[in-house]
Amino acid sequence: MNRGPLYDKTYRPQLSGHETFPLRYGWLKKAYDAVKLAEDSGDDASVFSADDAIARFGVGKNMVASMRHWANAAGIVEEKSGRPTTTSLGYVLFDDVDGLDPYMENPSTSWLIHWKLCSQPTKTSWYWAFNHYPALTFHRDILVRNIAELANDRGWTRASQATIKNDVACFVRSYVSQGLKGNASHEDSLESPLTELGLIRSREDHHGLRFVRGSKPSLGSGVFTFAVTEFWRGHSPSARTLSFEALAHEPGCPGRVFQLDENDLLDRLYALEDSSQGRYTWSETAGLKQIVRDFEFDSFDATGLIQLDYGT
Repeated sequence: MNRGPLYDKTYRPQLSGHETFPLRYGWLKKAYDAVKLAEDSGDDASVFSADDAIARFGVGKNMVASMRHWANAAGIVEEKSGRPTTTSLGYVLFDDVDGLDPYMENPSTSWLIHWKLCSQPTKTSWYWAFNHYPALTFHRDILVRNIAELANDRGWTRASQATIKNDVACFVRSYVSQGLKGNASHEDSLESPLTELGLIRSREDHHGLRFVRGSKPSLGSGVFTFAVTEFWRGHSPSARTLSFEALAHEPGCPGRVFQLDENDLLDRLYALEDSSQGRYTWSETAGLKQIVRDFEFDSFDATGLIQLDYGT
């Protein structure tokens, strides 16, 4: 049985907005800085649609729109009444004075951005690929066909074949290194930071692509604990326990989004008590594998957990 937010009657797909440009190094920092400056100066205009936006960001109009899209999707800024504002996550990562990793030099930042993009159903192709696609190997056209069939079944409007194809192409370019082309500009040659995660690679026989499932050594315990917290908060916020099955297999769970196998996920859950400073404990009572929490989500800011991965 199909389950998850993509199958909800009220779900509205997002298959565009990036203007076909994958996320690029420096974009989130630039977006955060511009929005923060506008906030500090009391400027009510949107920095992304202002007349000087192209000059401010040093890119073309479509790239400015793409930058805005990625900053929102990654949770670095959020829109309030059509005006972007900074978020606590944006501050923790990108603030000039207190930011943990303003220039995305730590792989934990890329893991965190990946989590934000793929654990929530906002970005349809990203969410479908990591949480619903049933196999490890795929071709772009298979993803396009799968999402087009889903769009048809669910009666989504504005989900044309061309729109889906462009979205899937952007998805693949976000995670798979394209290599340099002879006529590529400097801007075009910059890879997405998500390619460094190694989550999707070309198959050895060069026929298609494959998800890389298994241990993720560069995924820090802080980001993992943050992900567990966000997933639990969205999945069953009133429950005091969360099963291993949910953490491994439910749409939007850490196991799926980080492409962890069950053994690696178990190892991380065993260590969760330490990485959460005692907020979570592991239990196998009566053969039921689950984590238990002893705090309230409403009074807890999970962004503090990621500091474990930055040596602070």
